[in-house]
Amino acid sequence: MALLEVRDLRTEFRTARGPVTAVDGVSFTVDAGEMVALVGESGCGKSATAQSIMGLIVPPAGQVTGGQVLFEGRDLVTLNKREMRAVRGKGIAMIFQDPMTSLNPVLTVGRQITEALELHLGIGRRAARRRAVELLELVRIPAAATRLGSYPHQLSGGMRQRVMIAMALSCEPKLILADEITTALDVTIQAQILDLLRDLARETGTAVLFITHDLGVVAGMAERVNVMYAGQIVEKAGTVDLFHRPQMPYTWGLLGSVPRLDLVKGGKLRPIAGRPPELSAMPPGCRFEPRCVHARDTCREEVPELVLTHERPDRDQRTRCWGMQGGGWLSTEDRFKDQAVPA
Repeated sequence: MALLEVRDLRTEFRTARGPVTAVDGVSFTVDAGEMVALVGESGCGKSATAQSIMGLIVPPAGQVTGGQVLFEGRDLVTLNKREMRAVRGKGIAMIFQDPMTSLNPVLTVGRQITEALELHLGIGRRAARRRAVELLELVRIPAAATRLGSYPHQLSGGMRQRVMIAMALSCEPKLILADEITTALDVTIQAQILDLLRDLARETGTAVLFITHDLGVVAGMAERVNVMYAGQIVEKAGTVDLFHRPQMPYTWGLLGSVPRLDLVKGGKLRPIAGRPPELSAMPPGCRFEPRCVHARDTCREEVPELVLTHERPDRDQRTRCWGMQGGGWLSTEDRFKDQAVPA
């Protein structure tokens, strides 16, 4: 049984134009000790999916309207507030995108770590303080004991993100949701944080759902990848298969827009032209059709399902694309064609 199993999850938000579905029938699994990626452009529903798992979508602004979130076989969608608070931190922890807005500016980082330890583990302040020092040392913060008295604004961006990782690990959760944790960091610190999270996950056996818009950071992190677009999963595969044999034109576009050292001199990135559809006005067929140079009438008229396109012994590859289904017209060689379309 999977540690986390998301089944047909649907989340809606109220807007001035009426309700919009930000997460539309999303399904995936995360096994114990596994690192799984959820990848897509900004606004595709990645963070909304993570917040739905954590029970952070609060009516009336938004609500989970369908599906299940099974954590160790228990449906989190059906839990009340008190029951969900017991799961957060101890069962599932979340590292948010911007630590400066996630950390409390008027509390020291030491107090913010010890508070979770006292609440979930029921230990005293002195023991919690000792554990907080151990956690800061674990995430490689120098002079950890003296940092307990620091406020968030006194730390660098990389240090604040390390504090967030320490807080996430504090109650030894079985699953961590890492939501765009490297977005605000420079590339050097970004690499350090990714290495740190990967090493800690391996050492502690904690599973990680790694949420990012950058396929470039996924290759060395995740074992499986779920590609998300306009609220839906459009491709899922093992990481090696996804990079070597991508099926969905959207995935080709994401890969083509990643900077590469092996590009010939003068080679250019291939950005995906256009922009994702408005959630309140989805295309009638494939949601990527307005941006896809390979689209045909079928793509404009009928909604594709996420179906098996390559059967693998351990990780099947599934794609939401008419061109790749049932003897469709696309081949993997098409991914080398220019994906650019008029904006």
